[in-house]
Amino acid sequence: MEEATGLTPLALLLEAERQLGEDAAVRLQLYAERRLAGEPVSRILGRSSFYGLNLQIAEEVLDPRADTETLVDAALALLKQKNIANPRVLDLGTGSGAILCAILHCRDDAFGVGVDRSKAACAVTLHNLASCGLSSRSGVIRGDWMQALRGSFDLIVSNPPYIATEEIASLEPEVAAFDPLLALDGGADGLVPYRQIAFDLKRLLARGGGACLEIGWRQAADVRHILAAAGFPGAKILTDAGKRDRVAVIDAA
Repeated sequence: MEEATGLTPLALLLEAERQLGEDAAVRLQLYAERRLAGEPVSRILGRSSFYGLNLQIAEEVLDPRADTETLVDAALALLKQKNIANPRVLDLGTGSGAILCAILHCRDDAFGVGVDRSKAACAVTLHNLASCGLSSRSGVIRGDWMQALRGSFDLIVSNPPYIATEEIASLEPEVAAFDPLLALDGGADGLVPYRQIAFDLKRLLARGGGACLEIGWRQAADVRHILAAAGFPGAKILTDAGKRDRVAVIDAA
């Protein structure tokens, strides 16, 4: 109703008897039809709230969810624990840029780079960085994981696709039908992106830095094994608000 009419919640309350008008009524009807078809409200509005930030989303990017705020909490805690000043942050598969925006918003001494293979996702990330006032401390690169990158980063974060291909059809309709396949499909076992990230992690992770990767709630053991094989044994697993495994934390001591 607020979106359709352009009115504030207070105005809607005070002017409850006011006629919508034809344009607003048409918009509201369209929004209602889309919602009844299962489309999430955030997709209808084209924006989503994440870590206190109001971010643009589009059909080509994952809708950021509250569970991923656990990853941001873990990343900020890692930087604080290791006392890293002026951190260089890399967000792999940045999508809407939600994780990168949240970290840079909370750490005004940080510089961050978002990487995504989707041209549309890169455009959304650039928009969100600009709307959050973070353009001067960030950059966006279109590429496949770490292949186009050189140098080193103090913090590497990622919420990669981690759903096994055959499981995607069984996800909730609001996810399976409206989140982009590129952001969901983690390959036959859901672990392909972790193998790709782990392969280059040692090359790009600065000594004394760390990494935080979102994981599926049943993937902790497998992801820890992949990281250990790449030279990062003992990854710490953190749980989300629902007490499910959610984040793997790597300490490059």
